[in-house]
Amino acid sequence: MNVIKILCVELTKVLRVLIEDLIKNKIMPKIKDLPKEQRPREKLLKFGPESLSDKELLAILIGHGLKGKSALEMADDLLNEYKNLKGLAGRRLDEFMKIKGIKEAKIIRIATAFEIAKRIYFT
Repeated sequence: MNVIKILCVELTKVLRVLIEDLIKNKIMPKIKDLPKEQRPREKLLKFGPESLSDKELLAILIGHGLKGKSALEMADDLLNEYKNLKGLAGRRLDEFMKIKGIKEAKIIRIATAFEIAKRIYFT
């Protein structure tokens, strides 16, 4: 029994390293293929929203990707285009649609989140 437990721990370590390499090399697996503790929604539930990167928060708002492109990749595309979350704020909605897979429904969720934040901060 201890041998199985040790093997599981070691396998988890190897998988973590492989996933980190995939992410660094921009070869992103589907979110459902990530270990549960690395999925944005599950990570938020377990560790709180402050534990998530900007990319992970944005991926949650995006909701789901499209064939061949995960929500994390789409979030990464937006952040690369606009540098950071502040760069996204206040943009015209149609500007976002030049990112592949970002259409009205996703833009509406992102714009709504920014508007809520603005109202909380400024009122």
